[in-house]
Amino acid sequence: MQFKTFDIIPHDTKFDFVGKRHIAVALSLVVNLAVIVWSLPFVHGLNMGVDFAGGTEMEVQFGKAVDPADIRKTVEDLGFKGASVQTYGAEAEHTFLIRVERISLLTEADVARVADAVKAKLPVAGFAFNPEFGDKIDFQFSGAVDAAAVRAAVEAAGVKVRDVREEQGLTAGTRSYAVITQGIQENVQAGLKDHLGDAQPNVRRVEYVGPAAGRELQAQGLKAILYAIGLIVVYIGLRFDFRFSPGVVIAMLHDAIMTMGYFTITGREFNLTSIAVILTVVGYSVNDTVVIYDRIRENQAKLRGRSLSDIVNLSINEVLGRTFLTSFATALSLIGLLVYGVGTIFDFSMAMLFGIISGTYSTWFIAAPMTIWLEERAEKKKAKAKGAAAAAAAQPQARTAK
Repeated sequence: MQFKTFDIIPHDTKFDFVGKRHIAVALSLVVNLAVIVWSLPFVHGLNMGVDFAGGTEMEVQFGKAVDPADIRKTVEDLGFKGASVQTYGAEAEHTFLIRVERISLLTEADVARVADAVKAKLPVAGFAFNPEFGDKIDFQFSGAVDAAAVRAAVEAAGVKVRDVREEQGLTAGTRSYAVITQGIQENVQAGLKDHLGDAQPNVRRVEYVGPAAGRELQAQGLKAILYAIGLIVVYIGLRFDFRFSPGVVIAMLHDAIMTMGYFTITGREFNLTSIAVILTVVGYSVNDTVVIYDRIRENQAKLRGRSLSDIVNLSINEVLGRTFLTSFATALSLIGLLVYGVGTIFDFSMAMLFGIISGTYSTWFIAAPMTIWLEERAEKKKAKAKGAAAAAAAQPQARTAK
């Protein structure tokens, strides 16, 4: 790689990547194992976002600096034990993410009381309540009723209503309404104004995800990663040779775990965006690895008789400049997002930076050297089998000679 006035990496670089592979693999094993252990729920665990854990997440901005401990105490005093309060964005914006595990304030007893109150005044044909869908009760009436009458009947039971929405009736002549009661958002907002009113709390965003939906999203996210790795393995097998695939798989797993390590170590929220980061890093990693494998294949054809270790070392050194520049340019594109991005954008950029560094490292020290190790292992097995066959053939001859 040559610029007009200087070379970043000299053309005749002959760094012994293969010679350092044992140290690199040992180091990677230790770090990867540490990340996996630290990510286990009973050790430390990932800070699962509402996407995966389920619950209610609110983005609240204050007019001045507020101690997160005061926010947490206020929320927990409202009955939401184990609430999570996390700084969101730049410190000067005084914005926090408040997360509670529940998505509904209504209990079965509340719903029964409300249903009895509505039945007493209106022709209720049926009602439904699912706590995973939030503070919402669906009523079906056997005749025409007014939304205001529904609201009045529910509030007569002591439950405040945020909205009453008319829905399509299930059968002809019936009317259906979804009653959305005031829930966690209003409760927390009122509590913050009561206790931290001078800081002018303002709820900017609220998201709800039920536990079942969260588990489903977790499963889908894991499937997405596994499918991506599987398809890449097939591509590498068809593009080169399936003996290269194990190295690619190990390198991809290494980079995925390292990227997850960013979220584990920093405690940043692990959500659907994090899955997108891991998938992007996996794609970047395999792209970088394919370049090295391509050069190895070319050099194997040109330099017959030389050991695979020499060819791998030569190939990595030949494309060292390209790999470095590609990684450097990709990292540069993230600088702006790291400087100006906040919240999810900052996490995405920082995790991507981790992934790029890991992907470059794994290309040099994990993928290709792993192929050498597998080749050497296969050669040893072949030699051992050949030796055993020769020994077996020699035994009858020895007996005949006696």
